[in-house]
Amino acid sequence: MKENLKAGLLASLFVLIGFPIIFTVGSIVSGDWRYLIFSIGPILTAGLTSLLFTLHHMKKKSEIR
Repeated sequence: MKENLKAGLLASLFVLIGFPIIFTVGSIVSGDWRYLIFSIGPILTAGLTSLLFTLHHMKKKSEIR
């Protein structure tokens, strides 16, 4: 199975950078900051987990070569 590590890295960075921007805009538009507050935990959990997993596999792949 071919691993597409660049796509995984881009997806995790989008989760860590893009989602907070989306929720910030949604909070500004709605005036309810709970959208942003309650989204920070899941965003960090998903984004950091996938980022660490992807970086670990990138390091492992570079050691093999």
